[in-house]
Amino acid sequence: MGKPGKTPQVNRETSWLHFNGRVLQEAADPRNPLIERLKFLGIFSNNRDEFFRVRVATLTRMLKVSRIHYDVDLNPKQTLTEINNIVVSQEKDFIRIYDEILKELRNKEIFIINETELTPGQGALVRKYFQEQVRVFLFPMMISSLKDMSSLRDKSIYLAVTLKKSAAAAEDYALIELPTKMLSRFLILPQKGDKKFIILLDDIIRYCLSDIFSVFGYSIFSAHTVKFTRDAELDIDTDVSKSFLEIMSDSLKQRKRGNPVRFVYDNSIPESLLKTILKRLDIRKDDPIRGGGRYHNFKDFMNFPDLGSETLENAPLMPLLHKDLPLNSSILAAIRKKDIMLHYPYQSFQYIIDLLREASIDPKVRSIKMTIYRAAKNSSVINALINAARNGKFVTVFMELQARFNEEENINYTRQLHEEGVKVIQGIPGFKVHSKLILIRRKENNKDFFYANIGTGNFNEDTARVYADESLLTANEKITTDVAKAFHQMEANYRPLKYKTMIVAPFIMRNHFMNLISGEIRNAKQGKEAWAIIKLNNLLDETIIKKLYKASNAGVKIKLIIRGICVLMPGQHGLSENIEAISIVDRFLEHSRIMVFANGGDPQYYITSADWMVRNFDHRIEVACPIYDKEIQQELKDILNIQMSDNVKARIIGPGEANRYRKRGSKEVRSQIDIYNYLKNKLTSV
Repeated sequence: MGKPGKTPQVNRETSWLHFNGRVLQEAADPRNPLIERLKFLGIFSNNRDEFFRVRVATLTRMLKVSRIHYDVDLNPKQTLTEINNIVVSQEKDFIRIYDEILKELRNKEIFIINETELTPGQGALVRKYFQEQVRVFLFPMMISSLKDMSSLRDKSIYLAVTLKKSAAAAEDYALIELPTKMLSRFLILPQKGDKKFIILLDDIIRYCLSDIFSVFGYSIFSAHTVKFTRDAELDIDTDVSKSFLEIMSDSLKQRKRGNPVRFVYDNSIPESLLKTILKRLDIRKDDPIRGGGRYHNFKDFMNFPDLGSETLENAPLMPLLHKDLPLNSSILAAIRKKDIMLHYPYQSFQYIIDLLREASIDPKVRSIKMTIYRAAKNSSVINALINAARNGKFVTVFMELQARFNEEENINYTRQLHEEGVKVIQGIPGFKVHSKLILIRRKENNKDFFYANIGTGNFNEDTARVYADESLLTANEKITTDVAKAFHQMEANYRPLKYKTMIVAPFIMRNHFMNLISGEIRNAKQGKEAWAIIKLNNLLDETIIKKLYKASNAGVKIKLIIRGICVLMPGQHGLSENIEAISIVDRFLEHSRIMVFANGGDPQYYITSADWMVRNFDHRIEVACPIYDKEIQQELKDILNIQMSDNVKARIIGPGEANRYRKRGSKEVRSQIDIYNYLKNKLTSV
């Protein structure tokens, strides 16, 4: 809880770690298939790496620059201690869960073996694979020859190799980066009867160390995994003579040499080798250093290989068709008739690709405008926009170069689009375009007619398979006029404009939702229907949290579905007893942002790209769009009711033990499966 006089809140770092703890719970859940559990370990590991690169790095910088006064309710040293305690506890759980999964895999005749367990036949196959596939990507570095360690890559793992020419000789040390960007971390070995065998790339290299170093006279080898995480903060240059593209490119080069903020290693590493590496990395004892097991970078387990057994992975949920979008028919014509809401991944993102493809070849379409924050690798969206430009359409893309960890990819896409004649607007430093918008201008009866898409998630066909998002297709003139204004605003350096329907940050979004909550407070005091349902990824904005506490005390019933960070404290007597909060973590990542306000019996529905955080309200272009169509409103209400009834994957946010599962009733409700079936039934009932 905060200091006296402050709004009561949970520490945001603790809340995030509890969210990642929910991911770890999925890895532990025996109801999940074994390979899915391994993938959740990978997601947990990847999440934690990003947490250290961003949040822990920020706290570390705050601690080191002690002369600066930070006006936040935060003690960096105390927070880092709390983080370390939780991380250590979670790591113990992680190791226990991994060992349990390995045991259960062995019970199913699946063995993850290391280099010491290979039979002669397997060894010959591994050596052949090493010579033909692996060796070409290996470039060992002798530690004694390195000028410094700044060339070592973040997010990679290295084998720290001890080399000796004889038992009595002095030790030399080398580093080998595992080429996981070029090769799979896993090699499936030939099956023996019913037994299946897998070996990790780490152990393939260990097995073949003599093939690398014996030419230099070495005959004794041992290798231990090390990994370090760098500060991911970008130092944005303010040189006005450079384009923003050049500034971001230079900043990315600096990030690759960012200070190490975490170092992990195999516990069995020789002390002399560990000391040598720490000294060269300039890592001190009080820095985050952790010994662990033989393997690191478990994020690679997100891509654990398919072993051909249906029982080891989730049964596929094939994307559903939408009843209002018949196959082989015009999507623009369908949108002209009525508003359409897509729900990913239950329904296919391919509809958006088809929409862009149709617009790119329709002779009546004059222009396409689009915001892009994170696109897929080999993006069909980018290809569709390029095709539109080649077909003579005026294409404008608002490419966000500051999308964290996607900067390099977005820079490459920017250059690619430029070359094809697409107008690319790159934004300005410190200000992000996070809205998800498409606007298509079509000439109909000698007049411009607009079609729009407003979404809660990225235009990314890869993540749309696993991220649960909402996407509105509309030709509603009031909404499309506002979407056109939003694009004009971005082109005109973000000058404030007046909107009729859409709520736009950083100008009015916080105040708008504050006013809606105030309306619920007034209605509660007058004895009218007063409630709100708010679904977000993260809830952190102190001003709006204070207003939610006030609404609770006025008798407004508030239900929160918060996937990630929630610093609001629900269920507290005299503060928030009318606020109930849950978090759902399951096979899909809950990513949609939906708000419903009772409005005295005439509910108001919104979807938005923005979480309720200071950065979204004050430092980003975000939009919230009202939903007017009664059928879609009912659909959203039904989906939210299913989620609020979840008693399989829902955890309670509030007093008591962190990440408590909801008690199950006589009927199990697993919301993601039930939503899929709900949408499937709507399709078959047409």
